Amino acid sequence: MKTKCGVLMLIAFLTITCICKAQDLPKPYTEQYRPQLHFSPKAHWVNDPNGMVYFNHTYHLFFQYYPKDIVWGPMHWGHAVSKDLIHWKELPIALYPDSLGYIFSGSAVVDSNNTSGFGKKGKIPMVAIFTHHDPKGEKAGKDNYQNQSIAYSLDEGNTWTKYKGNPVLKNPGIKDFRDPKVMWYAKEKKWVMTLATKDHITFYSASDLKNWKKESEFGLREGAHGGVWECPDLFPLKLNGKTYWVLIVNINPGGPNGGSATQYFIGSYNGSKFTPMDTQTRWLDYGPDEYAGITWGNTGSRKIFLGWMSNWEYANQVPTEKWRNAMTIPRDLQLKQSKQGIVIASTPVPELATINAKSLALNNLSVNKTLDLSSKVADFKSQYVLKMSLAQLKGYTIKLSNKKSEELLIGYDEAKDQYFIDRTKSGKVSFQKDFAGQAKAPRFTAAKNSDITIVVDKASVEVFADGGLTTMTAVYFPNGDFTDLAITANEKLNIKNIKITPLKSIWNK
Repeated sequence: MKTKCGVLMLIAFLTITCICKAQDLPKPYTEQYRPQLHFSPKAHWVNDPNGMVYFNHTYHLFFQYYPKDIVWGPMHWGHAVSKDLIHWKELPIALYPDSLGYIFSGSAVVDSNNTSGFGKKGKIPMVAIFTHHDPKGEKAGKDNYQNQSIAYSLDEGNTWTKYKGNPVLKNPGIKDFRDPKVMWYAKEKKWVMTLATKDHITFYSASDLKNWKKESEFGLREGAHGGVWECPDLFPLKLNGKTYWVLIVNINPGGPNGGSATQYFIGSYNGSKFTPMDTQTRWLDYGPDEYAGITWGNTGSRKIFLGWMSNWEYANQVPTEKWRNAMTIPRDLQLKQSKQGIVIASTPVPELATINAKSLALNNLSVNKTLDLSSKVADFKSQYVLKMSLAQLKGYTIKLSNKKSEELLIGYDEAKDQYFIDRTKSGKVSFQKDFAGQAKAPRFTAAKNSDITIVVDKASVEVFADGGLTTMTAVYFPNGDFTDLAITANEKLNIKNIKITPLKSIWNK
């Protein structure tokens, strides 16, 4: 009897202990470093955004996902949806690996005219176009282990059926043959696929999403070639009433500040061939932590961009525990004239204002060495938007810091005419040899006045200077939240106005 009682007491003790330990565990989306403004899955590994498409008043975000670990593994397509680009609902996995391989990056389209024939009983099909990556073929040393396949959904992306005729575009013998971005080219009533093929782009076309023919190539002698080309995108944008075509090409390594980055070209497209207007190498984001960025499809003339907020130099090593990596803030893209010619300007989508709390506005301030704003942001929980306007641009530094003497520096170097982000003393930096240091970006206007917008989250910052002409993104991992804020300058700096807006967590119910 005593033995039985003892066993029952032991079971009760262990049960209570387990419950207490479970209660001590952080709830999802409250962990240290967890983004409160950016999409990240509830748990596990994430990289490239995929299949981004707008359909029936809903933004679909698919993403490269490994549901069994926080390091890269066999790729699936995760799935999340949003009505406003800010609040996201994670759905069950959309596409799983199969006998043809892992499910690598790609795109999704709304086949309104049912060109594919997948539509049934008046239901419009969503069609996903993705790369099947065969790990066995890769291990065997073959050169055709990446091929393009399709799947379709008749219930707005909730369930998917893979096409029995996969792959629809077979590899001609190119090791890097991937990341199809497909759009409808209305002028010729055909689908156009922009495909990354080693260190350049190949364009294909099809009337039915199934039978693809090669149209042309681009990039063998253009742009940056420090690494493999990946995750391309082709779309039109207007400037002063004239239509230009933008070709985005992500590259790894070879970015302007090391590792992964997004370059782009501006030119013309005639339905078959892309022709750049010059030979400049342009970068969409100069920070170390924006990669694999592409735009949503089916959004009309509005082009909304989203990138992966990490870098392949250290993406598998960053010091998070339950999940690893996140997406950037969605950004609107537009063309602007600059001193370097026509460039893309990026700005946070206006929908970000849906999570605004009460703003703090300060006007006509002078910085004599240091302006401490820490007391102004004490209750902002390290998540806010800061907008600063200067009538006369001079060198300055915006310092985010904590009580542990850790700091992130964002600013403008007048002598070099460069913006910068410096995370040398930002906290945990030793997990990768090149993580610490300063990232630099040029200024694209000669205007004497200037503005800067920074979006601050728990462990990331996104910088948009001069109306978005210069954009930079960086992640960081302090040992305590950056709750302090100051602006420093070597000579007197007159600030026209500062507006600081705290942001609510997108995960609040």
